[in-house]
Amino acid sequence: MKYVKLGNSGLAVSRIALGMMSYGTPQWRPWILDEAASRPIVQRAVELGINYFDTADMYSAGQSEVLTGQFVREFCRRDEAVIATKVFYPVEMAFKGGAVGGTKPPKQPNSDGLSRKRILHAVDQSLARLGTDYIDLYQIHRFDYETPLEETMEALHDIVKAGKVRYLGASSMAAWQFAKAQQIARENGWTPFVSMQNHYNLAYREEEREMIPLCRDQGVAVIPWSPLARGFLSGRRKTDAAVQDSTQDSTQDAATLRARTDDVAQKYYCRDSDARVLTRLGELAARRNLSHATLAYAWLLHRNVTAPVIGATQQAHVEDAVAAIDVNLSADEIAELEAPYEPHPVIGHS
Repeated sequence: MKYVKLGNSGLAVSRIALGMMSYGTPQWRPWILDEAASRPIVQRAVELGINYFDTADMYSAGQSEVLTGQFVREFCRRDEAVIATKVFYPVEMAFKGGAVGGTKPPKQPNSDGLSRKRILHAVDQSLARLGTDYIDLYQIHRFDYETPLEETMEALHDIVKAGKVRYLGASSMAAWQFAKAQQIARENGWTPFVSMQNHYNLAYREEEREMIPLCRDQGVAVIPWSPLARGFLSGRRKTDAAVQDSTQDSTQDAATLRARTDDVAQKYYCRDSDARVLTRLGELAARRNLSHATLAYAWLLHRNVTAPVIGATQQAHVEDAVAAIDVNLSADEIAELEAPYEPHPVIGHS
């Protein structure tokens, strides 16, 4: 494993972050693993050197945070581990996520967003579920259009100064929104964000237009979510527009439970150009004797991201991700992978 600093901060994180959304309870989403099924995967991640665990209060209505804290205590030294969680969405079993279709539960007052009341309540609830007295990286899950940014940034600064949080991060939003939040923090002497967790992978590269250049200029870490395009780039998913990739091996024929039940992926990655990206990925993966996933992660690591946040429901998924750290790609190979891409509408913001 290799470790890098999280942006301009002094916090050392593994080049691969383990996304903890997959662990909690299948009552929330059908493909979520329970404690027993999750344990060996997290243990394997720790064995491979991963020290960075990313969850959110909304995942499995808080049960993901419970398991994250439990596994960190079981497998790690707390001073070496980096626990990241998020605040914004409501924490209730009936709420499946902002991008998930279907009827959403009625909105309750002060149960979501980034008001001072919500943040101060949510951080204490997260600390209790995690079973720790501090959170290493506390992230705003989305941009809140209904709360003044000054209120949000001051509340976040206050929980840092109270010792409940060590560093602050943000997630998907427009570059101007992120720049405005950072400017408000600077003008008031408040704690700025050190990281941006955004939607970025070989099949969705719109963040290259503004957000990623902004982060690189300002020394902010880029920690992409959905680095395999919700499994699409693994070669295991099938979409209406996807062509059959002749380079897939037989172990990829059976769709995973997530692939069968994750309607968000079908909405995000179902274009002809996405299928061409997948085909090109498979061709180079076959020539390099790599899995689709390892090559897709390797491309991201060559794009100077700090640590992609991987989703893993098998130990092999973690091994594929960690293997990418040692893959070297030439400029020609990177250009080959990027050539089929066509622009997308913006996906993943609030």
